[in-house]
Amino acid sequence: MHRRTLVTLATAAVTAATLSAPAFAQTGEIRIAHVYSKTGPLEAYGKQTQTGLLMGLNYATGGSMTVNGKKLVVIEKDDQGKPDLGKSLLASAYSDDKADIAVGPTSSGVALALLPVAEEYKKILLVEPAVADAITGDKWNKYIFRTGRNSSQDAISNAVAIDKAGVTVATLAQDYAFGRDGVKAFKDALKNAKLVHEEYLPTTTTDFTAGAQRLIDKLKDVPGRKVIFIIWAGAGNPFKIADLDLKRYGIEIATGGNILPAMASYKNFPGMEGATYYYFGIPKNPVNEALVAAHYKEFKTPPDFFTAGGFSSAMALVTALKATGGDTNTNKLIKTMEGMSFDTPKGKMTFRKEDHQAMQSMYHFKIKVDPAFAWGVPELVREIKPEEMNVPIRNKR
Repeated sequence: MHRRTLVTLATAAVTAATLSAPAFAQTGEIRIAHVYSKTGPLEAYGKQTQTGLLMGLNYATGGSMTVNGKKLVVIEKDDQGKPDLGKSLLASAYSDDKADIAVGPTSSGVALALLPVAEEYKKILLVEPAVADAITGDKWNKYIFRTGRNSSQDAISNAVAIDKAGVTVATLAQDYAFGRDGVKAFKDALKNAKLVHEEYLPTTTTDFTAGAQRLIDKLKDVPGRKVIFIIWAGAGNPFKIADLDLKRYGIEIATGGNILPAMASYKNFPGMEGATYYYFGIPKNPVNEALVAAHYKEFKTPPDFFTAGGFSSAMALVTALKATGGDTNTNKLIKTMEGMSFDTPKGKMTFRKEDHQAMQSMYHFKIKVDPAFAWGVPELVREIKPEEMNVPIRNKR
């Protein structure tokens, strides 16, 4: 039944749930504000999350878009990747639009601006997909839950592929919360390899030559295996540094998973290892099968990295709302969601009680070049299960 109802997403769910929502709540509604980068540098990620959120709500409700007789209404807010704008949009969603709960945002910088707004209005913000550790770390408050992975989960799983004795690592990352928290977590995760340099570049960088030269200078004379680990999101192609003939110095590139268009450049690195949050061909479970089948039918393409994340956030919301009988009382939702497990395209996730971070599997991959795909295919080496990752609790609760 789920698969059949899911494929009506683009027409039924969008029409029923979003865009034309009235400014004030009607009785019998559950109002969900989605604050995300509909435009801006992370637009591709934001749009995938929105698609996944609507697909997930449709699937989790069996196509009815209702929970306990209450209609789910999704209110879209475009933060454009700007923290101040996101902050005002979330405040207006809670106050003017009478949103019961909010999902988003796309950018870690925006997310950090939204956290105190959720606390001020005493309403839940379900963070998806912003990654910075600080969100469920030192900037956290009890109204924040996150289905998206955090920097530590990224780092610990990627360290599986790289963290070996005799390996020397330098990092290349964006100079904002996502990049800096990512490098900090990666550095904390390394127990055997040695990190010798951190290179931070503006998010708008298109010419990577100077940064790459600094990385080469730090690594070229070091014995043993040498790796540049890249943490990058949005525009710009840091993999251009390979054009500087890194192989001449015995330097490898490694990175985590990404959206399919960004993984086109991975075809230049067969055998490259890393870890990913999601790739449509990896998880084997009924939820992922339904998502993949519906996405192919509706869009003629596979679901991507952030589509799965949006879907997961919807599964968490509906699981919680079903458990409360559709009651959106914040304290009741918090009590329900702390320690709650729910099914997602990645399998089971569980909100850790201490910091509300979703504990979830990650996937160690090796890139294979397949002419049938426009991107480097991440073949599964092994699933890294939540219990294998010692993800730090950083909120000092």
